[in-house]
Amino acid sequence: MTALTLSTSAAPGLRADAIVIGVAKGAKGLVVAPGAESVDKAYDGRLAGVLETLGASGAEGEVTKLPAPSGIKSPLVVAVGLGAEPEKDSSFDPEALRKAAGVAARALTGAKKAVFVLPLGDAADLGAVAEGVLLGAYSFTTYKENGKDAKAKNGKAPLAEATLLGGKPRDAAYKAALARASAVAEELNRARDLINMPPNDLNPEVFASIVQAAGKEHGLKVQVLDVKALEKGGYGGILGVGAGSASGPRLVKLSYTSSKAEKHLALVGKGITYDSGGISLKPAGHNETMKCDMSGAAAVFAAVVSAARLGLEVNVTGWLALAENMPSGSATRPGDVLRMYSGKTVEVLNTDAEGRLVLADALWAASQEKPDAIVDVATLTGAMMLALGSRTFGIMANDDAFRSAVYEAAEEVGEPSWPMPLPEHLRKGMDSPTADIANMGERMGGGLVAGLFLREFVGEGITWAHLDIAGPAFNDGGPFGYTPKGGTGTAVRTLVRLAELTASGDLG
Repeated sequence: MTALTLSTSAAPGLRADAIVIGVAKGAKGLVVAPGAESVDKAYDGRLAGVLETLGASGAEGEVTKLPAPSGIKSPLVVAVGLGAEPEKDSSFDPEALRKAAGVAARALTGAKKAVFVLPLGDAADLGAVAEGVLLGAYSFTTYKENGKDAKAKNGKAPLAEATLLGGKPRDAAYKAALARASAVAEELNRARDLINMPPNDLNPEVFASIVQAAGKEHGLKVQVLDVKALEKGGYGGILGVGAGSASGPRLVKLSYTSSKAEKHLALVGKGITYDSGGISLKPAGHNETMKCDMSGAAAVFAAVVSAARLGLEVNVTGWLALAENMPSGSATRPGDVLRMYSGKTVEVLNTDAEGRLVLADALWAASQEKPDAIVDVATLTGAMMLALGSRTFGIMANDDAFRSAVYEAAEEVGEPSWPMPLPEHLRKGMDSPTADIANMGERMGGGLVAGLFLREFVGEGITWAHLDIAGPAFNDGGPFGYTPKGGTGTAVRTLVRLAELTASGDLG
């Protein structure tokens, strides 16, 4: 991961491959953002005009490179757009800083060192820039010819080092912001690595072993239920989904405890390491990226480890429901009835609606500990993608105030989301003449139907929210902001923020 340092030196005097500055759309044209005054001075105060001549407008995501003049020891200046200039006496939005830093870090692939001179109003802004750099510089190279040493883009390695100016290296708040950004970004990038791993290398057993190794490293308690333990415990949902695969399912419990904790937050992640659809096989063209169907479990894993690394004063338990959904002679069939861990029976009408089955068992297991709140995360429905597109996840909950709190936390960290309802009239569509409930209901509003199904397996009186991250979990298109192509690590930062808010007593 890119190495980060803080400095109070003037940008022109630092030796690096490039200096990154911010520019914005002002009322009368492009403006150079605060912090880059010394760089502008080296251009005799004409930097904005030069950039406009080169076509720069200050729009978000825009990158303009130009040679540095004499007086600047770095050979290159990189101007990155921040969007509209904020009103007087206000600062740039942290998410604009995060995106700009990410775009610049990716544009500097192959560079050994870069100096970032983006406008910082406080320590939170520094944290946003640091996150942007670390997330934007990410690349997945494990399967390139030279393994982890392979070069990522055009034969070039990711940006090796970034020096951030405008912060205060000895100030406790700035040091904490940098440490937080580093911990969260490192774990989020670990989640991206897992999502990007091919399914022939990442099955439930391997995923569980990776969690065990991380638990040992960070002092976390890890419990893994294998097939025999799942059978003994009666986890019919997880077993039913994994029945068709040669790789047996697992339920992993990952626990972080703090001696100062007064609250307990449980996180539940869908971990389908590959989803063929089972007997209800997915059509051609819908299988190629189904290695990403464990993104929810990856997000939960990363969030729990982040909580431990940050030393948050809250107990956080992660439940990873891991299975591979494959068609075979032993696979669950449409029409089969599964007896879940809760004791309820489910008629399986579609084996491609498998995520809700593994989550149901994990939700009930999490409920038995009576946490203060449960949040589940899953790439659950194509219907949510139809509703909200590829960059926004949906939030459902059994408590309106909690749903709003989760939405606000997601907005705060820069993860687009939208509160969604759980209409009671849709529940009837899952009535089954054979079992307590069917795993399918009305086609219209399918994402909401899935949320209603999950609600059935949350313990009475427990506050719960469901995040359907089917859209933003995997980016099929080109990179943007600090988001790479492939696994994105969506929801990690929201979950970490929820843990922080729970620890401070400020969660909804």
